[in-house]
Amino acid sequence: MRKRILVANWKMNYDFHETTSFIRNLLKVFFDRKINHDKEIILSPSFPFLHISNQILQGSSLNIAAQNIHQKNKGPYTGEISASMLKSIGIQKVILGHSERRELFFENNQILLEKIKIALKYDFNIIFCVGESLVERKNNKQFEIIKKQLEKTVFYCSSDDIKFFYIAYEPIWAIGTGKTATFEQVQVMHEFIRSLFLEKYGKNISDNIPILYGGSINDINAKNFFSQKDVDGGLIGNASLQFEKFLKIIQS
Repeated sequence: MRKRILVANWKMNYDFHETTSFIRNLLKVFFDRKINHDKEIILSPSFPFLHISNQILQGSSLNIAAQNIHQKNKGPYTGEISASMLKSIGIQKVILGHSERRELFFENNQILLEKIKIALKYDFNIIFCVGESLVERKNNKQFEIIKKQLEKTVFYCSSDDIKFFYIAYEPIWAIGTGKTATFEQVQVMHEFIRSLFLEKYGKNISDNIPILYGGSINDINAKNFFSQKDVDGGLIGNASLQFEKFLKIIQS
């Protein structure tokens, strides 16, 4: 049985005090309430707070992920962060391909493939995002788009590399908009994604690769999303910034 996984993507939110307070409070709740530890909880704070966040979580079952890396290991790239820098402070997971990076920072499939390669070079676990726009969904091109996004990036990797991946399906039209895909739409897409891995890599990988859903998940709808056969957890945005709501999502 695949483990349940929750990724809290805090994006460009929370200062030093807010970040560290949230993490310490979450740790305290985990120990005091004896929350079921069969789930993998991954927190993704902003870059300045990755080191301290990772230090606070040492010895716990909670993990930290970076929100991005640069595709080059070093060089004249002012303001960028490399995989080797993150590795040196103990970070081992990274989110790649998020729709905001694709749209706002013009990250195409070629750039994302380069980022995948550098992340794998440093043995990062990769939370790789795929998703279609509202126009693409309305034109019934969502399956074509998702297949292409995987074929041009993840599917260049070997079977041995795939063990480092989590796939996150995030329909762009349902991120931070208040709109949500129906449970049926999400299950159909997750089943489709799993079928692509079956065709490319075989049953063992298809059965075991975690596929998460990201798109306006909250404490009210999370249980229904997570009850779908091929949904292994969530990439949580806004709701992960609200402590009590995030706890309810974890418990759902």
